[in-house]
Amino acid sequence: MKASIVALSLLVAFASSTALAADEAEVEHGFKIAPVKLKYEVKDRANVGRGGYIVNAVGGCVSCHTMPTFEPGGDPFKGEVEKLNIKNYLAGGKCFGQTRSPDITPDGKGHPGGLTLADFIQSIRTGKVHMMEDGKKPDPNDIQKVMPWPEFRDMTDDDLGAVYAYLTAIPHAEPSNTKCPPPPPKH
Repeated sequence: MKASIVALSLLVAFASSTALAADEAEVEHGFKIAPVKLKYEVKDRANVGRGGYIVNAVGGCVSCHTMPTFEPGGDPFKGEVEKLNIKNYLAGGKCFGQTRSPDITPDGKGHPGGLTLADFIQSIRTGKVHMMEDGKKPDPNDIQKVMPWPEFRDMTDDDLGAVYAYLTAIPHAEPSNTKCPPPPPKH
């Protein structure tokens, strides 16, 4: 019995240390692949690094929220060496029909896309639109039409908090594109 308890304790300790090592590896990798200089408090380091890993390696946020995604001559889809567009990193501006991806860099208050953490989590969980591009309040029944929030809504609160922490640590950027083409004429 005593040997079983010791073995179980060792197994739990090993599993915990392995999980912590995996988390630390993701944190370090998140910092390594962050394409911009980050500003954060030491107490937020693990969250910012983990958020960087989720945003840049897993979530694909750059593809929709950076316009253009790559610098000229740096598009890996054309066989070129990747050069990310740092100037407009996560500042939105990519058109999906008439809908433009929003700027998710920190505003003057340090809120990504002007959203508090609670609004950010609600937006990812429900698709709720909190503010229109012109700063006006949206229709309360409006939902995000392009953001793949149904795919991300089951992320843990810890993961969403890490993404939010990372987005607060990146520099503000301006979108390169502020208008999307008008709708095609009706026939």
